Amino acid sequence: MDKKRILASVVVFLILAILVYLQYRHWRSFDWGTFWSQLHRIKKIHVLHAIALVYAAYVLRALRWKIFLKPVRPKVKTFDLVAPMMIGFTGLALLGRAGEFIRPYLVARRADLSFSSQLGVWAVERVFDVGAFAVLIVLAIFLPSALQSIPHPEYYLQFRDAGFVLVVGVAAAAAAAVLISRSGDKIAQWIEKRFSHLASGFGHRMAQKVREFGAGLNTIHGPFSLLSLTALSLIIWYVTALAYKEVTHSYGVDALEIPVSQLLILMGASMAGSMLQLPAVGGGSQMATIATLSSVFDVPPEMAASCGILLWLVTFAAVVPVGLLLAHHERLSLRKLSVESHQAEESDYRPPPST
Repeated sequence: MDKKRILASVVVFLILAILVYLQYRHWRSFDWGTFWSQLHRIKKIHVLHAIALVYAAYVLRALRWKIFLKPVRPKVKTFDLVAPMMIGFTGLALLGRAGEFIRPYLVARRADLSFSSQLGVWAVERVFDVGAFAVLIVLAIFLPSALQSIPHPEYYLQFRDAGFVLVVGVAAAAAAAVLISRSGDKIAQWIEKRFSHLASGFGHRMAQKVREFGAGLNTIHGPFSLLSLTALSLIIWYVTALAYKEVTHSYGVDALEIPVSQLLILMGASMAGSMLQLPAVGGGSQMATIATLSSVFDVPPEMAASCGILLWLVTFAAVVPVGLLLAHHERLSLRKLSVESHQAEESDYRPPPST
């Protein structure tokens, strides 16, 4: 691990430590006995259903990536991409941000394509993910009686304002994507010239990212492909929401009988919290989920903590056993893949020699 990653991990750890301390002061009456008893009351069949749904989402992600590859590798099968998806997400769970390029790196190797081309697909995939989640959560916010019935209706106004901001953000991202798809090379050249004076090849790196993103957009070959990718993205996030529902309903208590439309708020909190994650242990995701369950949905602290941890284990960490088995079967080292993928990314972004 290089110095930058060590420093980032230390900063994240300190922030999480402060948040844990503040949460502890807020929950002075936290009953650990009640916390452990909640774990024994869980209906395990619901948890197994949730894990099955999470695994189904990985298969759907493989299918979506297959559609991206169709223009250049039409014979690639969905099954061939399942292992790279699961190994990649296992690397992300165990290594944190150091493992984020493992998926596109493995797909590039599997399909015999350049790593930069699959980095472009990875970037476009994230745009579809954000857009699909935004559509679902905006529907939940603005459809009648979806969020107005939460235990604290005063939060609804805040969610509504956030919905407006989200709509504007997604619309801006869509406009930028259209612009890059039409004039990506010109935009990249302008960025390269405009920021060429900055150190560390910043202008070249940004221009290369624009070119990669444009190349990723070029894999969307026609209206039917766009429709398929959009539909799959919506299904992936709805399936994930159903997994959340299975976990919360596994406790068999009224406080956690939360409808899917409201669970999207919980998913959003988890995604926001994941920006503060430590490798293998998480942290930010669980804390954001626990805080939302407690403050927005009036779930008792002990139950909120239990449910928040279980949600993280099911939706984020459940892939690890199968991912490690697949990596072992293919004789792959996650740490080696992480190093190789970052080295490949650095070589792609290395600025040309000055003349």
